[in-house]
Amino acid sequence: MSEQQSEEVQQIEKLYEFSERLNASKDKSQNVEDYEGIIKMSKTSMKAKQLASQLIPRYFKFFPSLSTDAFDAHMDCIDDGDLGVRVQAIRGLPLFCKDTPDILSKIVDVLVQLLNTEEPVERDAVHKALMSLLRQDPKVSSTALFTHAGVTPTTDDQIREKVLNFIRDKVFPLKAELLKPQEEMERHITDLIKQSLEDVTGGEFKMFMDFLTSLSIFGGKAPQERMQELVEIIEGQADLNAQFEVSDTDHIDRLISCLQLALPFFARGAPSSRFLSYLNTHIMPVFDKLPEERKLDLLKALADISPYTTAQEARQMLPSIVQLLKIYMPARKTGEEMNFTYVECLLYAFHHLARKVPNATNSLCGYKIVTGQPSDRLGEDFSGLNKDFTERLTIVEDLTKATMKKLTQGMNEHNKAMSAAKTDEEKASVKTKKQNTTTGLRTCNNILAMTKPLHAKAPAFIGDTNLNLSWKEATKPLASTTTTTTIGGKRPANSNSGSGNNVAAKKGRGSGIMQSQLVNKAFEGISSYGAGRGGNRGWGRRGGGGRGRGQGRGRW
Repeated sequence: MSEQQSEEVQQIEKLYEFSERLNASKDKSQNVEDYEGIIKMSKTSMKAKQLASQLIPRYFKFFPSLSTDAFDAHMDCIDDGDLGVRVQAIRGLPLFCKDTPDILSKIVDVLVQLLNTEEPVERDAVHKALMSLLRQDPKVSSTALFTHAGVTPTTDDQIREKVLNFIRDKVFPLKAELLKPQEEMERHITDLIKQSLEDVTGGEFKMFMDFLTSLSIFGGKAPQERMQELVEIIEGQADLNAQFEVSDTDHIDRLISCLQLALPFFARGAPSSRFLSYLNTHIMPVFDKLPEERKLDLLKALADISPYTTAQEARQMLPSIVQLLKIYMPARKTGEEMNFTYVECLLYAFHHLARKVPNATNSLCGYKIVTGQPSDRLGEDFSGLNKDFTERLTIVEDLTKATMKKLTQGMNEHNKAMSAAKTDEEKASVKTKKQNTTTGLRTCNNILAMTKPLHAKAPAFIGDTNLNLSWKEATKPLASTTTTTTIGGKRPANSNSGSGNNVAAKKGRGSGIMQSQLVNKAFEGISSYGAGRGGNRGWGRRGGGGRGRGQGRGRW
């Protein structure tokens, strides 16, 4: 045995002697020299450090006068160059809190800093130590942990990311075990999450919202005020107090994503008034200036939210919806573009809003709906509005029927192509085209179902949700985002980019396969918002500590 090994054995034997005397002592606080000996041995050989890392926290509570020296010695072991020493010291950290819970927050802080390790064994020890503390005192431990989930001027982004990953992967899945008593701890964790939302990315916010909605206090039997609480959290992220700038694409992404997140809570009774007011006041007046893909996402969000509006909200929104309908339902020989997906969204929103306040359409569309209220305005002549509106409806129907015929022909061609396809790549390509065509047909069917009742002088507006919007039935999200047809004009040279592909509506342009291909291209753009390019965008962090939007953060 070498001299070094012999010395190490003596150190280990000495540590066991200290421990045996401490164990045997009835008043351990009298064994100061033994505990000092343990602290001293933690600065010697590798194996002595490992054993001392177990003994220092075990007897820590008996020697308050040595607490600083003991803790510093233990931290030296955590910073040791040897992995085995570090792991053993990390495992000992929760033992400090077993009988001295007042230092629990400090121990959590230490472990949080250690989350950044690249060593799998060391990281696993940190995770287990944190979970041990969370089981020991969920309230204090979670509070300390979440102080590192928010953003401050001194926040270390790398550490914060590790904390968020730990919360997502280790804490959230064990909520049933950790959050006891249930209602008290669920409320506590909700408050902690709220405090952490000052500056988050879209992905981080969605993670927190998914967890909150999984809690029993926000479950199926939760009262309406709980749904309102969730909507208020979402409203805070949507920046509804901010002045809207068309150039601020991050804000519009944030707004649309937040609208999507809030929809289930609107359906459960939470008010949508703040969102609708912001849309009507700030967004609708500049709708034409928005990027094309944002327009589509916004219209889909408006369609989705329309069934959950109040009569007052519907009356405020209807003029904007009708104005957009007149823009996107072309008049004859105008050369305007008809975007089938836009029209589907707008007609759906129109029906649901108009059902809440039917007489509001008298002055907007020239209908003659009698409710007995002064707002009926039956003494005024709006016949010109009605003529223009119904003519546009007729044009929409003619274009839709013609496109359906081409789509049906295209589907037959796709079926033939599928039979002839030999490779998996060819089959996948044809399958995508069939999905696009099927969704296009759904869009067309929906448009016809919604235009038909609007020809009456006093139409019956669709007010249920039995009509399924086409993008919700899509098998999977596809590449681009819109469906467009040019009316009486040339197909633009850049029609393969921007808002989608254009199809000439003039008879005789193209024939057979070529004409079907043009129609198929027009419907390639239909996709589910909330997926791909069209939606569920993440947003960058709003800054904080001098950090720019989205810097170093992923997006949805």
